[in-house]
Amino acid sequence: MRAIVIGGGIGGPVAAMALQKAGIEATVYEAYDGTATGVGGALGLAPNGRQALAAIGADAAVAAAGRPMRAMVMQSWTGKRLAEFAAPERLPEQLLIWRSDLYRALYTEAGRRGIRIEHGKRLVSLQDATATFADGSTAAGDILIGADGIRSTVRAAIDPGAPSPRYAGLLGFGARCPGDGLAPTGPKMHMVFGKRAFFGYQIEPDEAGWFANLPHPAPMSAAEARSTPAEEWLRRIAELFRDDRTPAVEMVRRTRPEDLVITGGLEDMPSVPVWHRGRVVLVGDAAHATSPSSGQGVSLAIESAVQLARCLRDLPVERAFATYEQLRRARVERIIKMAARTNADKAAGPIARVLRDLIMPVAMKAFGDPEKFAWQFDHPIDFDAPVVPGERMMSRSTG
Repeated sequence: MRAIVIGGGIGGPVAAMALQKAGIEATVYEAYDGTATGVGGALGLAPNGRQALAAIGADAAVAAAGRPMRAMVMQSWTGKRLAEFAAPERLPEQLLIWRSDLYRALYTEAGRRGIRIEHGKRLVSLQDATATFADGSTAAGDILIGADGIRSTVRAAIDPGAPSPRYAGLLGFGARCPGDGLAPTGPKMHMVFGKRAFFGYQIEPDEAGWFANLPHPAPMSAAEARSTPAEEWLRRIAELFRDDRTPAVEMVRRTRPEDLVITGGLEDMPSVPVWHRGRVVLVGDAAHATSPSSGQGVSLAIESAVQLARCLRDLPVERAFATYEQLRRARVERIIKMAARTNADKAAGPIARVLRDLIMPVAMKAFGDPEKFAWQFDHPIDFDAPVVPGERMMSRSTG
């Protein structure tokens, strides 16, 4: 079997490596002419994402590019600690990793395994499992996998009525800055429900990183947001956090304009009704994009790529696609809904903000046991186990 993978970001190379391990030849076709080195902000690679990478022998290649993120500390704008939670200690460490570093690690590992990635191949149409690109070239395979992101061309081709991305009401920004002289957080990400916006940061002596989510009533694309100079955005961001008792203003002031990552509006996908049609299937954000607030977008994409490869190894194509969807849909949609609730908290108004800050410490005490959250993080994949049609896989914590 030969597979065509559309999209050379994160999910595409992982899908190709998983397919190769399953005995399926895969070639990745990427729309952009160059690589994504230096592109993107920080993200969390959750323990479950690392478990999925380990299932195909790729975790070690990625782990060296990240920093430990062993807990998340929730704070109010007044500096009050609302809660702290972490994944169970038995699991791989969560990593704070810059998207460009993750991309480079996966791209290098795929190349080491002999996987071909062709650039400058922007998909314009498909017929069965044959892709036609903007440069007039074509590629044919036995199956075609759409790993082409939240605005997937493949998704639109197999279901013209598919929903569009949903705006989360927030704009995203982030950067690295010098950490010297700032109070170190150690391997803990601090999440601040600010008076006017949301701020996350992790500080170590050699480097600090931060991100901000700013409530904004109307959606704004990355291109639209970048039309405003970075210097102006940094000024606005610092102003929004001026009343917060956090290092936000100082970290923003230390940020060079050229280092500011501007992502535009945060988005997710509501339930995507069609994941596959004929010999074409979706993985990652093309099928189940969750907003960055989940901390799970990359990890879920990796899980899906690995599970799809298992299914294709053991089942005929039609049954493989159906079983893959059964394995994945309930889990990813549960996390998408959870992230949507988090976005609502980040954009809370004055009254809702007071209620949130009162309720959250009580709620977190009720769920203080890390095992209560383990369903997200403890999701091992036994790659060698045979896939059974109709199979459903759950995390160990949910049985």
